[in-house]
Amino acid sequence: MARYLIVAHQTAGSPELLERVRALAAADPAATFTLLVPATPTGHLLHNWEEGEARQLARRRAGEAMASLAAAGVPVAEARVGSHSPLEAVGDELQAHPGYDRIVLSTFPPGVSRWLKGNLPAILERRFRVPVDHVTSQARMPSSS
Repeated sequence: MARYLIVAHQTAGSPELLERVRALAAADPAATFTLLVPATPTGHLLHNWEEGEARQLARRRAGEAMASLAAAGVPVAEARVGSHSPLEAVGDELQAHPGYDRIVLSTFPPGVSRWLKGNLPAILERRFRVPVDHVTSQARMPSSS
């Protein structure tokens, strides 16, 4: 039974992430998943049509992603909001709740994702010695409804 830490914000409900996590759950039905949404400042987000404080927005994203994952048949045990920095958020989570077997990091593609500017997947692996699966999700414009 593996423990997975899913790290995502704007891509938390993306089809690409849902597909990857669904495959992990199918390969290991006893696996557990925790979602971590860093409280990214709203000015750093790709689409800033949403108003509100960063932590409120992150909590809302976490709730939406939990619903999407559950609808896809993935049992997410918990969703947490972390530091604005994904690196700090992961570090805090691993310190508070050790024992994750793998991190599933979801970002937009290079050139769009701020998280990839410093090669976050490689830094996470080196710093925390936990394998990282990087999922690239396409940037989609919000619907007008």
